[in-house]
Amino acid sequence: MDGNMPRWYSVDSINTAKRRPAFGLWWLAVKCTWAIALTGFLANIVLNMSGYQVRLTATQERQKCTTCGLYDPAVAIDAPNPNVWAPITSDDNTAIWAWLHDPIRGLNLTEPTVAKINDNMVYSIDTLPPNKTDVIFFLDGSGPKPDSWARVMIYEGGKAEPVAQEYMVGPLPVSDDTTIEPLDYIYNGGMGGSVPYNARAIDVSRMVVLDHILVPVMQDIVDITSTIFQGAAYYGFADTRSTVVPNFGTPVSFDGSEAHVNAVFHFPGSALFLIPIDFYVLIDWTGTDYTQWKLKGFVTKERFFPTVDELRKAYNLGELKQEFDQHKNYDWALVKYQSELGQRPLESRVAPQSLEIGGKRYKLDPKQNYVEYMGWSFYATYTKSLGLMFYDIRFNGERILYELSMQEAASQYGGFQPKAASTLFHDTAFSIGADVFPLVEGFDCPFGSTFWNMSFYDRNQTITHPNSLCLFEHDSGHPLSRHRAETFAAENENEWGFDNLGVVKSSALSVRFIATVGNYDYIFTYEFSQDGAIEISVRASGYLQASYYYKDQGRFGPRIQKATQGPIHDHIITFKADFDILDSNNSFEKTELKAVQQEQPWFPELGSFEQLQLEKTVLAKEEQLNWQSNGQTMYCVVHKNETNQWGEKRGYRIVPGKSNIHLSTLTSPWSRHNSAFLKSHLAVTRQHDTEQFANSINNANLPFKPQHDFLKFFNDESVDGEDLVVWFNLGMHHFTRSEDVPVTLFTEAVSSISLAPQNFFDRAQDGDLRNRRWYVPNKESGTLQTEDYGVELPNCAINLREPEIAKILAKE
Repeated sequence: MDGNMPRWYSVDSINTAKRRPAFGLWWLAVKCTWAIALTGFLANIVLNMSGYQVRLTATQERQKCTTCGLYDPAVAIDAPNPNVWAPITSDDNTAIWAWLHDPIRGLNLTEPTVAKINDNMVYSIDTLPPNKTDVIFFLDGSGPKPDSWARVMIYEGGKAEPVAQEYMVGPLPVSDDTTIEPLDYIYNGGMGGSVPYNARAIDVSRMVVLDHILVPVMQDIVDITSTIFQGAAYYGFADTRSTVVPNFGTPVSFDGSEAHVNAVFHFPGSALFLIPIDFYVLIDWTGTDYTQWKLKGFVTKERFFPTVDELRKAYNLGELKQEFDQHKNYDWALVKYQSELGQRPLESRVAPQSLEIGGKRYKLDPKQNYVEYMGWSFYATYTKSLGLMFYDIRFNGERILYELSMQEAASQYGGFQPKAASTLFHDTAFSIGADVFPLVEGFDCPFGSTFWNMSFYDRNQTITHPNSLCLFEHDSGHPLSRHRAETFAAENENEWGFDNLGVVKSSALSVRFIATVGNYDYIFTYEFSQDGAIEISVRASGYLQASYYYKDQGRFGPRIQKATQGPIHDHIITFKADFDILDSNNSFEKTELKAVQQEQPWFPELGSFEQLQLEKTVLAKEEQLNWQSNGQTMYCVVHKNETNQWGEKRGYRIVPGKSNIHLSTLTSPWSRHNSAFLKSHLAVTRQHDTEQFANSINNANLPFKPQHDFLKFFNDESVDGEDLVVWFNLGMHHFTRSEDVPVTLFTEAVSSISLAPQNFFDRAQDGDLRNRRWYVPNKESGTLQTEDYGVELPNCAINLREPEIAKILAKE
């Protein structure tokens, strides 16, 4: 995991750089005249494109070509309101940095590049979201626009009792009215915005100082490690004589009163996570005086050695010989074409594409990060720790959600060795929002997608990751709706065998980013469908955090390479859905499908028999919930009073999709009290401005005494007719396999959920869509009447442009 430097980022602008044209086999399928010279029959080519399926015939080839609007920008619009959730600006960051370092503040700050472990320094600057109470007043026209504030994490190592203290700085822009005060109100663990120094997130200065104890220890046993582990030697992070590198997980503390690290060594390189050696060093690094740090022991061959002498004794007796040598090269583990594996038939042809060949059908205000699409409207924003967040999500002008955001991406491992057994990652602690990097057009996102840049701040420098978020409309891969009405009356019989046939095209707008957090690549996709549903999905790829392989440890995962085990682990991704179905007067309904015994008077001969029946209850108080067996329970957020035309309460259903799980361990010491939000499928709480987040970025290192305790949200408050928040989990029990080499496949590691209308409308939201076909046979003329409702299929040339990886930009 990589979280070395303090960073935050924001939307910059739509990237409009010209792309270099490229020609290949694909042009053969779309160039307007190719088939005319070669064939006079139907060209058996189907282009899988967004919005249309196009069959190119010789007749169509002769028609005049038009130019597809594939690379045309989206229609520009003005957002109805300013984006009050927008990230603080680059100018804000620069001004805050200077303001904090002004001696008049009395913070005694040291520049992070030269700061030592016992200095005070700014670790990070991020955006503090405005309180919902203030925003709703503003959106409804009854209050002023909320002020902009920053949240600033300062490592105060120079204090007698060192702490990591989070502050709120504002209002912004910086002025004579700007103040700094502890950011306490969003945390409920009893320590406010301050956590013990031992529990702070790991920064560069702490890693550098770790070498003060790790290097002497490893130098003392270099003869052992180099002999047993294929020349393994460690002389320090920056020492070129080092042939291995250390890796360790979190937590590095239990309650902040102590600090520890369980380091495992790997051979270096791009795929280092797959090539560990069987050697662990356990260290106590409590406090800021590294001369007091202590060696706790070594682990190898499934044995613990508390001292160098005991390790050396076992070595001299020949007890540490390894059964399997580890790979030292890693070419086999790179995500590139491996020619030795051969080639599949026809795989040299370009794969099908989903393209917006009719032009973009969504509208954007890039300055406000505001989007409209087929009835949908929403604002987007970003934070350093959480990444993409959506606000004020509406359909046809009616609010569905106030907020939809990822809250945590966690993973907990299992194994009989110090690293895997003790690892629980909270990826927000590693700035998951700042680990969003440039996308590959045509592969990560379709050709012609809209790309947004994202910027974050390293001290007072702006770092821009171009093309790091994409928006695109795509074919859903199935019709939205369809029916073929049979011909039942003899007088209506015809050659087609139906009275009428209707089919509606299905497409959706997806907003996507990929976060590479150390070894894993997570694809987050939010899909807004034309029927009023939203699907949230997460896919995982990248390298496993592998363990060394032992024959007797199959219960912790399979062997996936000659000296590598794929350790079993859970991925749990927590989301927040702050529902406002029309307004904040909402309730949570639980509808159970039950098989009950009943009698019906028209079946007297059956007596009592089993029958399906619905039992509906309203959740009275805040509660953590799980999906029920066989999917026989439906959970809905409904308006307390508003009904549709048929008298049914208007609401949205929460529909489980693929792999909806919760954390497997419930009492593990590594996740005991800091991860309660991971331990149920979903939870319902009453909205409070003091409960904005499920987690704290410092909770990863406080499993016994969390800074923010999700369980304290549940204090018997009513949730009937109130402002509700639903917290839900996606994820995967990662049953590792040899097919996780070189990297895990997105096709298998996927989880999803949908938020779908449940009596919110009076009918299905497909009747007003014109991308459809309606067929009615005419028996008298023997023809099939076809209605396209004015949406004709395009006939145009497509010139795809070779994707280019954007360079990361740095600007003072």
